[in-house]
Amino acid sequence: MAAEKPQWLEQMEDILETLNEGVLIRDDSGHALFVNAVFEEMTGYPREAILRKDAAKQLYAPEDFALIEQLRTKAQQERRIRHEVLLVGKDGSRIPVIVSARVLKDPDGRTFAILTYTDISEQKAAEAQLRTANQQLAERQKEIEEDLALAARVQQSLVPKPITWGNMRVDAFYLPMRTIGGDFGLVSPLDGQHLNLLVCDVSGHGIGSALIANRIYSEMITSLRSGTALGDMLRQLNRFVMQNIGGSVFFFTLAAARWTGTRAAWLLPAQVIRPP
Repeated sequence: MAAEKPQWLEQMEDILETLNEGVLIRDDSGHALFVNAVFEEMTGYPREAILRKDAAKQLYAPEDFALIEQLRTKAQQERRIRHEVLLVGKDGSRIPVIVSARVLKDPDGRTFAILTYTDISEQKAAEAQLRTANQQLAERQKEIEEDLALAARVQQSLVPKPITWGNMRVDAFYLPMRTIGGDFGLVSPLDGQHLNLLVCDVSGHGIGSALIANRIYSEMITSLRSGTALGDMLRQLNRFVMQNIGGSVFFFTLAAARWTGTRAAWLLPAQVIRPP
């Protein structure tokens, strides 16, 4: 049987109604003696549906029943506890709250538990949104890393392979400052009598420079395979960049030589080609 409402509680009711937190006070048998308006609004239950009852199964999510019993025992021992639980609203909704419990004894030796509930629904919603955003960022980061890895493999494919031409061997070493960049080289026989040697550096680093470098590489290969003279090739590249890429935020430097076996037929050391 529920205990009578103690006098101290009757004196405190007006104060408890002014709190911004839900309040429930129960006796040592678990029956509710008081709930404030905030608790009614929080759960959707009118106080008449809670008072004089042990409403634990009504108010708490089933997965929290065992925890509530543990908290009751713990509160008796420690006098004050604080934990996160789920309240069940009248409409069946789950309401995440921080429940703080404090055990008091009156002069007659009766034990009462004062429970305050802080609604943390907004905090939980924000945490869920943050987790979703972090997951999306992680997935996007993975995509970026995969794209960068692929771009790096493409960039590495532009590094000249070791080649033996007549009695001469050409080796290349490539160590980029970053994962990808705008550098490439070329060692390519034109025919049995001529060997093309080229090194190009597009200003800047990263994907933008790598894309421009790959485009220049493709145009350069087309010109070399057609037997275009190096000077003409450089002028064609300059026009190509101006007409198709343009802009003034980058430039590229290209050094080219055509080896005839005993000497360089034409050497253009570090010629800079840039938009006007």
